[in-house]
Amino acid sequence: MYKAIAETDPEIHALIGSEVQLQASTLRMIASENYASSAVQQAVGSPLANKYSEGYAGRRYYEGQQVIDQVETLAVNRVKQIFGAEHVNVQPYSGSPANLAVYYALCEVGDPVMGLGLSHGGHLTHGWNVNFSGRWFNATQYPVERSTELIDYAEVRRLARETKPKMIIAGITAYPRVVEWGIFREIADEVGAQLVADIAHICGLVAAGLHPSPVGIADVVTSTTHKTFRGPRGGMIMCRAGLASAIDRAVFPGLQGGPHNNTTAGIAVAAHEALQPSFRDYATRVVDSAKALGESLTEKGYRLVTGGTDNHMLIVDLTPKGVSGKPVAKALDRAGIVTNFNSIPFDPRKPMDPSGIRVGLASLSSRGIGAAHMPLVAGWIDRVVKSLDNESEIATVRAEVSEFTASYPAPGLSFE
Repeated sequence: MYKAIAETDPEIHALIGSEVQLQASTLRMIASENYASSAVQQAVGSPLANKYSEGYAGRRYYEGQQVIDQVETLAVNRVKQIFGAEHVNVQPYSGSPANLAVYYALCEVGDPVMGLGLSHGGHLTHGWNVNFSGRWFNATQYPVERSTELIDYAEVRRLARETKPKMIIAGITAYPRVVEWGIFREIADEVGAQLVADIAHICGLVAAGLHPSPVGIADVVTSTTHKTFRGPRGGMIMCRAGLASAIDRAVFPGLQGGPHNNTTAGIAVAAHEALQPSFRDYATRVVDSAKALGESLTEKGYRLVTGGTDNHMLIVDLTPKGVSGKPVAKALDRAGIVTNFNSIPFDPRKPMDPSGIRVGLASLSSRGIGAAHMPLVAGWIDRVVKSLDNESEIATVRAEVSEFTASYPAPGLSFE
């Protein structure tokens, strides 16, 4: 598969090989990452990338789309089958462009919108001030409750009544609990707002029936196609039939030209995989592992934001350990345990060195690593946290992690 790269560009070939080795020998616990299958990767690396296909199936601006139309139709129909969506667009280049398209379709610049605050578990595109969503729109950020660290639905309702948003975004990027779509629907209806659900992180869990689905409740649902869904790096939008035209026009010609047809094929393959019984087994392993790791870390004296998890991620507050997130994340990386430093709600520390780390279990679960292994993983994390200045101990953990991962080959990492 990589012979042509080796012959044409040995430097890139070597770097790909290094990255493959890194992904194979580490515990990848970035909550937004996963392993795409060889089938998905081959679709993304196929000659479908050669085609330019502005428009939609049956309505293209270029000729020669006989095959591409079939590829996109397959992807759309499979996603519809998984989620029960009335309309699906698989052309957004990723999750943020998908969200941008929804703003473009439903709002005018300056309109009031609402989303979960970034430091409370929301995403940049949910109205944060350094993002287009916070600069182009009059964004209000709703919080979590200080005592429970759960979304403060009473405050969401109060803020919605006060600001009369045109659009309410219900979605997460660092929130480990179930999102109550029905409550958001009630609030949106009360103030006449459109409800948008961003399920980028939990898409695979929703597909497997392990997290409540917002499809049929929200007006629009956006998602990435990687993360827990295990597809390529792409985006998709699901919506009510009445919004289909507005959403499609927002994606093209509103914001982008031709779709990446190779990515569309990868989405189709990932959706096919998600329709198989084995996908639910994987998703169940994700949730069970996250809960088990949370229990093991709690036993070792770590504090979990919200006290635990319902999905694939944990937000670990390191304050009780007397350390902050950035040095811990970097030390864990040296030990072969890849996480990211992350703010906690009402964090007294700055975003570039916050109080916590975010840990995800999707990638490990794709390798077959499960709940029974979580005490071992928690032990490694704890040893590193206690040894931030002890490079010998960190190196020892790195060797143990490398030996462990060799017994659990990652999907899609064959390399010659």
